[in-house]
Amino acid sequence: MARDANRRMKKRVTLQQLAAAAKVSTATVSRVLSGISTVDPTIRAKVRKAAEKLGVNPEERRQSKSRIIAFLLGNRDVLHNFQARVLLGAEGYCSESNWEMLFMSFRYSPEVPADALHLPQLLSRRTNAQAVILGGNNSPNLFAALNHRGIPFAVLGNNVLGQWTPTDCDVVYSDDINGASTATEYLIAQGHRTIGFIGNLRLPWYERCFQGYSRAMKAAGLPPLCADLRSDGSQLGYLAAKSLMTNPARPTALLAGSDPIATGIYSALRELGLAVPIDVSVMGFNDTLGSLMSPPLTTTTEFPEEIGRHMAEFALSRLQNPALPPRQLTIPTQLTLRESVASVTPVPRPAEKLSDTRA
Repeated sequence: MARDANRRMKKRVTLQQLAAAAKVSTATVSRVLSGISTVDPTIRAKVRKAAEKLGVNPEERRQSKSRIIAFLLGNRDVLHNFQARVLLGAEGYCSESNWEMLFMSFRYSPEVPADALHLPQLLSRRTNAQAVILGGNNSPNLFAALNHRGIPFAVLGNNVLGQWTPTDCDVVYSDDINGASTATEYLIAQGHRTIGFIGNLRLPWYERCFQGYSRAMKAAGLPPLCADLRSDGSQLGYLAAKSLMTNPARPTALLAGSDPIATGIYSALRELGLAVPIDVSVMGFNDTLGSLMSPPLTTTTEFPEEIGRHMAEFALSRLQNPALPPRQLTIPTQLTLRESVASVTPVPRPAEKLSDTRA
């Protein structure tokens, strides 16, 4: 009976209680119980002494921990191609590191205070997931909730909604800003001067692409032309292309914020009797569908598997060393040329015409 009582007492001791008894942080206690060798020997002895007084066996505690990391897909369709490839890369890294990865879709409101946010049970017990990879669309209230519970995480930076401080987190980005800038510069180099951008600027990945597009247009002395609709995917491309093609300043080229948007652009142009790229050049972004389209889509290739691998690496290294400074990594993109862009003869600007007349 006494042994049973002791066991029940041990189960009730939390990291916070042990940290208070040892007069150190919960992160330090976690590192000691995990057997991390970088902890100062004096502090380690202090924690072990407090554990002994509370009836906690550090060896049993360490052995009972799982080797599970969670991939949490926030507020996103589970069949999304890009996110699935991020998941694939993360799973590969975890497997190589002898960790298991569990997938979970998690929908939550960014308006819920962090202390009221109910995390999945997978993250609520010590024997479940030890760290989290945050794919999909996420908000700062989740970061605060995870930090409060001492759960390490790495986040896909392109898809964060709301105001946040990236330098406080382990973050991996796809370099969509420079990717969109390079794509726009390519269109300009092909002689296009009226170039439309299509995306939903309330969504951060499209807003970042628009930043790159705007930067290139400004550098070339060209006015931006944006169709900003509160939609997504092929529907957004279809509606926006129909709108832009009836604009008096009809664009000769369209830059889509994603390949799915480009599929909708193709549909709209066909209905209007316009051919790609003879009448209108089209570029996509992320290279999820481009090779399957007709004509094959010139697009910007991202590397989601590499993003997933680095997110997993960040999360696991944070487990091993909680004292690491927050890290941010940007994965480059690549321009992939296919058959949806044609060169045009640029129309001289008024200043150029005046110069020619004087000559």
